[in-house]
Amino acid sequence: MQTFDSKYQNFKRPARTGALLTVGRVADVPPGRGATVELTSGAELALYNVEGRFYAVENFCPHRGAPLADGNLCGASVECDWHGWRFDLNTGACLNRPDSPIEAYEVRVEDGWIKIVV
Repeated sequence: MQTFDSKYQNFKRPARTGALLTVGRVADVPPGRGATVELTSGAELALYNVEGRFYAVENFCPHRGAPLADGNLCGASVECDWHGWRFDLNTGACLNRPDSPIEAYEVRVEDGWIKIVV
């Protein structure tokens, strides 16, 4: 039987430092798509373009560690491919498991470059 306890520890979650990291060009992430952003520290983020607005969240679902960059976009939320958990891209709140949020990060676009505040 499948358990729904959030037991996954995301060791690839970036530490919050307040640093502004340039991660790519706007043209690299077409609307309606997600991408994995691998940081030099080995941490990973999932980056999404939703109708020209960019969002970044930690890349792994707290349920079983599925990569959220591969998930299905549903407006400003993403659904985990493995078990259907959905996350609000603005806040990181889990829409079907309120006790299992993920980290959401501020994204800025400057001169065609995507920058994330970690």
